[in-house]
Amino acid sequence: MSRIELLNCPMDNLTMAATVSKIDDAIGAGEFTQHVVVNVAKLVQMRDDPQLREAVEQCDIINIDGMGVLWGGKLLGLPVTERVAGVDLFFALNALAEQRGYRVFYLGATEQVVEHTVREMQGRHPELMLAGYLHGYFWDDEQAVVEKIRQSRANLLFVAISSPKKETFINRWREQLGVEFVMGVGGTFDVVAGKVTRAPQWMQNCGLEWLYRLLQEPGRMWRRYLFSNSVFACLLLKAKWRQRFGRA
Repeated sequence: MSRIELLNCPMDNLTMAATVSKIDDAIGAGEFTQHVVVNVAKLVQMRDDPQLREAVEQCDIINIDGMGVLWGGKLLGLPVTERVAGVDLFFALNALAEQRGYRVFYLGATEQVVEHTVREMQGRHPELMLAGYLHGYFWDDEQAVVEKIRQSRANLLFVAISSPKKETFINRWREQLGVEFVMGVGGTFDVVAGKVTRAPQWMQNCGLEWLYRLLQEPGRMWRRYLFSNSVFACLLLKAKWRQRFGRA
C-alpha cells in the first residue's frame, strides 16, 4: 500500500500482517530496514525537534501506533487501515525470529528489566536465538555498544529507550549496527517484564490507552498527555478547516 501523510508526517498504511511480511522479506534478502511507530506524542514532538523528524523520515517503515493517529487520519479522509502497536509488533517479530532462526538483540531499559525481558521471551519462545542484550544506560560510550551489537551478528535489534533518544541513536549509527532490522520499542521491555501493565483491550480499542498509562504514572505522564493531546486536536481541527474551505 502507498505511503500517506498526516499533518506532514509520512506513514506507511500497512496492516500488522503486511508489516511482518515486509520485514521478513527484507531480512531474508539481507536488506537493512529501519522501523518506527508514530503516536500522537511523537507526531507533536516532531514539529519542534528537527533531529527527531529527520530520524523518523529516514525510516524504511513508519507504522501508525495509537488510536488518536488512526482516528485523525480517518477524520481527514485518509485511507488508513489499522493500528500497528509497537509492543504487538515486538511480540510478532520475536515469534517470527524463532520460526526463521533469526538472531535478536535487546537494548535498553534497566539491567534488571532487560534481563527479565530476556527470560520472559526465551520462556515464550524456547528456540529463540539470543544474540545479546544490554541495558540502556550507555551514553558515555555509544561506539562500544554499537560494536558489541555488530559483533553479535544479530539480525533484529530492539531498542527500548524513550523518544527522541532511541530514534536519534538508531539514525546516527544505522550504518554501523550490522543488523538487517532495527526497531525502537520504547517502554515495551517494561511491559514484558511486568513493571508496567497494558490497558485492557477495550480501552485500547476506545483509544484510552493513554489514560490507563496516565493513571499508572500520573506524576510523569500528565504534562506529556495534556500538552500533546491538546496540540494534536488543534492541528487536526485546523487541517479539517483547510480541507473543508479549500485553503492550501
